[in-house]
Amino acid sequence: MATATEQPLRRAPRPRADAVRNRERIVAAARELLVEYGTELPLDETARRAGVGNATLYRNFKDRGELMHHVVLTVTDHVTEHAEKALAAEEAGEATAFDALSTFVHAAADERIGALCPTLHAAFDKDHPDVVAALDRLTVAIEDLIGRARGAGQLRTDVGVGDLMVALSQLTRPLPGTACLNFDRFVHRHLQLFLDGLMTPARSELPGEAATLEDLRQD
Repeated sequence: MATATEQPLRRAPRPRADAVRNRERIVAAARELLVEYGTELPLDETARRAGVGNATLYRNFKDRGELMHHVVLTVTDHVTEHAEKALAAEEAGEATAFDALSTFVHAAADERIGALCPTLHAAFDKDHPDVVAALDRLTVAIEDLIGRARGAGQLRTDVGVGDLMVALSQLTRPLPGTACLNFDRFVHRHLQLFLDGLMTPARSELPGEAATLEDLRQD
């Protein structure tokens, strides 16, 4: 029995399932709108596409910055999960090291990873501990994928993690505006062309130095 000076611990109420689904729909809609409109995504349109009212959106996210924060975390976590799944397939002998890397690249494209780049360079706290931790986890997984493909002699040696992420970001991010959205149908085709260029033996010498993710964070 709790004494007069002791208060029984109370569990925080679990969010209702419909509230969780609403939050997930809002984040998913915002991710798509970041691709279309960049960091000035319209919140009213976000709510409409998510199938919720404006009040529900603001009850979950106080402003655009908080919403973008959660979009970044969600996309980063999903992309990391794809990388870790690809690593597991390679470890189990279900895929070659380069096939694992290729599977990851195509999966990351479907997660709209290209939307992260402009968001991280906008009025956004990219040094928030949650964001830093999520990006660090992603970095470790991608470096492992690239290291295994290089160690297996399947990936050219003059390519760095940053090179992969720059290309992936550029090839999956159309110019803001709905007029360019039909370019999506070419994304996987062009990603495969890029991946073919990563294989050994290299057909040319690349100018400059291999880019790291730390290079990208400093730009």
